[in-house]
Amino acid sequence: MADEPDAVIVVGVDGSEQSVEALRWAARLAPVYGARIRAVGAWENPPEYVGFVHFKDDHFDELARKHVDEAVQKAFGADRPAGLSTVVEFGHPPKVLIRHSEDAAMLVVGRRGHGGFRGLLMGSVSSACVAHARCPVLVLPGRTEENTEERTERIEETERAD
Repeated sequence: MADEPDAVIVVGVDGSEQSVEALRWAARLAPVYGARIRAVGAWENPPEYVGFVHFKDDHFDELARKHVDEAVQKAFGADRPAGLSTVVEFGHPPKVLIRHSEDAAMLVVGRRGHGGFRGLLMGSVSSACVAHARCPVLVLPGRTEENTEERTERIEETERAD
């Protein structure tokens, strides 16, 4: 396509609500950058597979593809942005995203995805992207009920103090 923009906004997608929101933010930013969107999913064998022979019928790649496709559908429905592409690759998610950041105008990730340590301020993937990406990184905060309650309490305290 001759009219396709050269700039790319890469979005890390793992199927979480934060990755859906990251896709929506990328769609808002794409016109500003004159960019297209590349939704990137990554998969690797679960830790319990380390040291074992990789089985061809484990279908982790298909599961990752399903997560990416469902996130794109949730984010945009039938109104999918022009030029949006999806990529699913085998590899450690931060390494895959950092590699894709090399030709990107921006990398967009959620602060927390499907990882296990919810108490961390940033997840391991978003932290690695901030530290090593070759482009600006937008890390979106989570939208949990706990965060909403904390923000509401802070706003109410500020209003009382005024």
